[in-house]
Amino acid sequence: MAKKIDREDVQRMVTDGAQLVDTLPEEEYAAEHIAGAINLPLRKLDRAMAAWLAKDRPVIVYCFDTD
Repeated sequence: MAKKIDREDVQRMVTDGAQLVDTLPEEEYAAEHIAGAINLPLRKLDRAMAAWLAKDRPVIVYCFDTD
């Protein structure tokens, strides 16, 4: 189930083993991303790409938000 979390939650969850996924296009990911994040571009995200994620660990998904 998706829910919005804050920076402290992200840091705690990553420390505890969560997977951090950046959904930006590859070029934007290469230019800047959170350390430790893996890139699964949203436009390319499908079952095969999602299979790279460990099913037994939480997943934190983020992208640039202009709001």
